[in-house]
Amino acid sequence: MEYSAREIADFLQGKIEGDQDVKVTQISKIEEASAGTMTFLANPAYTPFVYKTGASIVLVQDDFVPEQEIRATLIRVQDPYGALAKLLELYQKSLPKKEGVSDLAFISHNAEVHESAYIGAFAYIGNNVKLGKNVKIYPHCFIDDFVTIADNTILYSGVKVYNSCRIGSDCTIHANAVIGADGFGFAPQTDNNYKKVAQIGNVVIEDLVEIGAGTTIDRATMGSTTIKKGVKLDNLIQIGHNAVIGENTVMAAQAGVAGSSKIGKNCMIGGQAGISGHLTIGDDVKMAAQAGVPSSIKDGQIIMGSPAMEASQYRKAFIYFRNFEKLVKRIDELEKEIRKQKE
Repeated sequence: MEYSAREIADFLQGKIEGDQDVKVTQISKIEEASAGTMTFLANPAYTPFVYKTGASIVLVQDDFVPEQEIRATLIRVQDPYGALAKLLELYQKSLPKKEGVSDLAFISHNAEVHESAYIGAFAYIGNNVKLGKNVKIYPHCFIDDFVTIADNTILYSGVKVYNSCRIGSDCTIHANAVIGADGFGFAPQTDNNYKKVAQIGNVVIEDLVEIGAGTTIDRATMGSTTIKKGVKLDNLIQIGHNAVIGENTVMAAQAGVAGSSKIGKNCMIGGQAGISGHLTIGDDVKMAAQAGVPSSIKDGQIIMGSPAMEASQYRKAFIYFRNFEKLVKRIDELEKEIRKQKE
């Protein structure tokens, strides 16, 4: 693909400074860009690179004021990062589309597969499965009995969806994610053994959800584990049985949610955060990376640390954590001095 600065500016409704006819064929990082590529400046920390970048076109904030001469053509937009996202989406749509059903796929005789669906080689489509319009099932996926997948959803290679789970429209599930494996339910016995509790529920994933590679979402013991509309889950996340993740909540890699916890809408959860079971996390909560959450959190709180506490409280306490060795030494010295005075 090749686009001129004029075409890009028209698409983004931006303002050009420089050569309107310069053309680009690729998008690159500002510190690594070369001629014929386009880049963007969204983070002020990267401003020095804009003066020496080899890119032909740079997207910048509409109020950006250069302090030196810039060789590249600038396109001023309100939000450079958002504008880049639009361009990447345009590029992705231009790529060849996966179509058809492979002769090497297995499709049950009573599965309902829309004629526009794509099913790759060695995919397995079980009994009474329903696949909507433009669903894409990449090679080596396993779709168990009674699963429903709505329109425009993509399952990349190796995704496993256990029986009776439901996936909404416009979802993306990346490679090797597992949807609907048994929840971690075991009843302790008097002989110190554990008896497995049957997990007879399912997983319900609503519309516009994205799930990263290797993420696992356990089926409910009874009822449903629910991922609400607009949720974005990173790679290698664990969601326990009967958990609920609220609308438009985002979670970074390696976070974990134990069984039956309910997370509100519009939350932001950092990498490796751990949330104990049977908790209620309010709306608009933000958790720093590696937060350990043992108790419920009210709406709008910002928490960090393990055990987690309000961020402002944690930062104050951290001053003492950092100087703990010095404080102990001072206490030891004071105790020695007190003993001398007593003697």
